[in-house]
Amino acid sequence: MITKDRQYKSFNFERREKTEDGKMIVTGNPIVFNRETVIWEYDGVQYKEVIDAKALDSADMGDVVLNIDHCGKPAAKTKNNTLTFDKRIDGLYIEADLSQNATGRELYEDIDNGFYDKMSFAFTTEEDSYNRDTHTRTILKIAKVYDVSAVTFPAYEQTSISARSWAEAQHEIEVAEATAAEASQRDAEATQLELYKLKNRILGGI
Repeated sequence: MITKDRQYKSFNFERREKTEDGKMIVTGNPIVFNRETVIWEYDGVQYKEVIDAKALDSADMGDVVLNIDHCGKPAAKTKNNTLTFDKRIDGLYIEADLSQNATGRELYEDIDNGFYDKMSFAFTTEEDSYNRDTHTRTILKIAKVYDVSAVTFPAYEQTSISARSWAEAQHEIEVAEATAAEASQRDAEATQLELYKLKNRILGGI
């Protein structure tokens, strides 16, 4: 189920294979570190997001499932080692064995036949920073990873609810601040003009 408090990243299945011992393996690279992703664009301004290389260092990844469209019965999960993670210098990689239940085997066949070629990764953020000059948000700490999911559409086309909501809110803040700054500047200029007129009247009357 897509929820507003979570963020979603899309990625492709990198490899799928059936091994000699009957395992149905799929792999992917759901999180790439230090790479900008445009999450929202408005009036020519691109709001971007980057995941820091240390963002997963303290993340809760103890009970993560692989499912379809972020809901339904798990096809694999970390608790029984059918879903595993490999954190590398460039990002996080997953490997899942889909042979252990009917849901997984059906999903593997759907992936193999091209019905699913995208995945999405759901998580919540604990700490981030924002660069106003580049309109870039950097995710510094991920609090919890919930699931990886085979999806019909990539995350940023459909399910990046939290990220887009953040970008929209940030845009509104920046517009409001710019409007206030312009108003303040106009008020300051008007005040200076009134002082100039007053000074001229006083000096002219001496």
